[in-house]
Amino acid sequence: MSALFRLCTGCRPLALLLLGLLPAWAAGEPQPGLLPYSATYRATLEKGIPFKGSATRTLTKQEDGSWLYAFKVESFIADINESSRLNWISGHAQPSVYRYELGGLMIPDRQRDINFNWASRHANGDYEGRDVDVDFPRGALDPLSYQLQLQQDVRNGEQEMHYKVVGKNRVEESTFAVLGDETLDGSFGSVNTVKVEKVRDPDNKRKTLMWFAPDWNYLLVRLIQIEPDGTRYEIHIEKATVNGESIQIPPKS
Repeated sequence: MSALFRLCTGCRPLALLLLGLLPAWAAGEPQPGLLPYSATYRATLEKGIPFKGSATRTLTKQEDGSWLYAFKVESFIADINESSRLNWISGHAQPSVYRYELGGLMIPDRQRDINFNWASRHANGDYEGRDVDVDFPRGALDPLSYQLQLQQDVRNGEQEMHYKVVGKNRVEESTFAVLGDETLDGSFGSVNTVKVEKVRDPDNKRKTLMWFAPDWNYLLVRLIQIEPDGTRYEIHIEKATVNGESIQIPPKS
């Protein structure tokens, strides 16, 4: 896979690393476990009247060794706060608590809470006013932690990923497929990415596409979701830090 700002095969990342301009994790070296990060995105939603907002995605290690994965969207119409408390075990996310809150002017308030008991493999909670009371299989994820798992699985070179996701009092399977490499040009400049699509039935009009940047620790740099009614939601990365180090996102040439 091509490296960002490559001048020749394999030589540019090494040169930048030797000059101290590129951290070791960005040179494609395998890293054990997770790396904490924070990424800020520009978010847009077109639903009748288009509006813009900002989004942040963070992964932080907690004092007890668990991880908090959080996603937050702020706009003048609607705000989203979503989080997953999880443990990272042998390369897999094991969620314990999932929370989701949506509030806004044009969208009804929504709240979701799911608690995972791994000893009994049973989840309970509340999903927009409906009780959650469901058994789940080994390896099950919540609606946010599967996105972290996807990022890591793409990083590990997997081409098709299947996840069991606990949601509205049931366990659903979500499948993703790598479509290939693609260079994106945006306000962040030019970056090489791995393009991933959520696999759905052919008659399903909802479409979800994601782009992950190998040279930025496989951070999600762009996401597009198109709903059956034509509503289009997008996020584009603007700035990020990985393991405490800022990613130098170049300006668009």
